[in-house]
Amino acid sequence: MPQIKPDSTIKEYQQFVHEVYGLQNARYFSLQDMLNNIERFTTRALKGIRKGDAQKTKLNLMISLSWFISMMNQLHIDIEEEVWKRFPYMCSYCAHCPCVCKAKKIQARQKVVIDNKKRPVTMEDFQKMFSNIYPASTRTLDHAGVHLAEEMGEIAESILIYRGSHQDEGFKNVILECADFISCLMGVCNSLEINLAKEISKEFSQNCHVCKKAPCQCNFAQIMQFKS
Repeated sequence: MPQIKPDSTIKEYQQFVHEVYGLQNARYFSLQDMLNNIERFTTRALKGIRKGDAQKTKLNLMISLSWFISMMNQLHIDIEEEVWKRFPYMCSYCAHCPCVCKAKKIQARQKVVIDNKKRPVTMEDFQKMFSNIYPASTRTLDHAGVHLAEEMGEIAESILIYRGSHQDEGFKNVILECADFISCLMGVCNSLEINLAKEISKEFSQNCHVCKKAPCQCNFAQIMQFKS
């Protein structure tokens, strides 16, 4: 029986999503459908930010992440591994922790050096890592939300380009944009002081958060009509 706990790793969460939602995802949803659902719930989370509704933002971030992880499973991307390669306890652009891009006006991407001794273990550890790289105190919640929206658009663009060319280089860019999306989603959580792993473990404590089954037994209409 799959189970997600507050101290689960991102890999374990990805496996949980596969076991709970993999069957229905394979039956009902294409890559474009997955992307549409990520956008659907990300924009609802952003609406929660605009309206000052932290609960709405939190719930929709969790559901958006679930769809995002479903897409990672469909593309066979180990997102924990890719996030670590992109952000090895430092900003992916200036290669510092905390980020100094703005303070030093960094104009070119710097080479990051991976030290696996610093690698976070749990999902909560990764969120803390992003809090150290991009402290919430250095930007507003609105700014964090805008950055998340920007990365959502860049994922969509990278997938559109990849699907049009089917080139390996295009797929590599999809992976980079997906790692950036995780950093921004966790950045919003840090701004709202949301422990993402803890909230996920509560929301999905009984498998699918709607039908409570594993595998999920929601039909297509139930999935598409879900209100959050």
